[in-house]
Amino acid sequence: MSTTTYTIPDLAAVDGVAAELAALIVEGGHRTVTFDGEMGAGKTTLIRSIVAAMGADGCDGANSPSFAIANDYGRAADGRNVYHFDLYRLESAEEAMDIGFEDYLDDPDNVCLIEWPDRAEELLPAELLRVGIELQPDRSRLVTVTAAD
Repeated sequence: MSTTTYTIPDLAAVDGVAAELAALIVEGGHRTVTFDGEMGAGKTTLIRSIVAAMGADGCDGANSPSFAIANDYGRAADGRNVYHFDLYRLESAEEAMDIGFEDYLDDPDNVCLIEWPDRAEELLPAELLRVGIELQPDRSRLVTVTAAD
């Protein structure tokens, strides 16, 4: 396992960290990326910026898929489809299966960015990139990225 940490001192610094994470996702060929953090930690803001940095053609107006559960942002510059899942409202992995979650994960042409992954942890592949976001007392964010070697 390798771990890297970033500090996001303010909103102006989000795009820089997102660009580094987008490069890590693309260059590492990562297909599944999970985002853990409390409500309001900045998961959706970071994902929105990552999607833009990946050059997804449908990234304009990217927002949380809280009510739709999944958003499709089209193709990234590397040709893969980019999907953003917010599993917060799901009660079980079975509900995730009902929306075809496994099909998205299994497709090698997809990149799946997943908020609240604990709701369907047993469906996630072993090979994934984990991003943790912690809100600090000074309102900055500590971002910890863990990848399997």
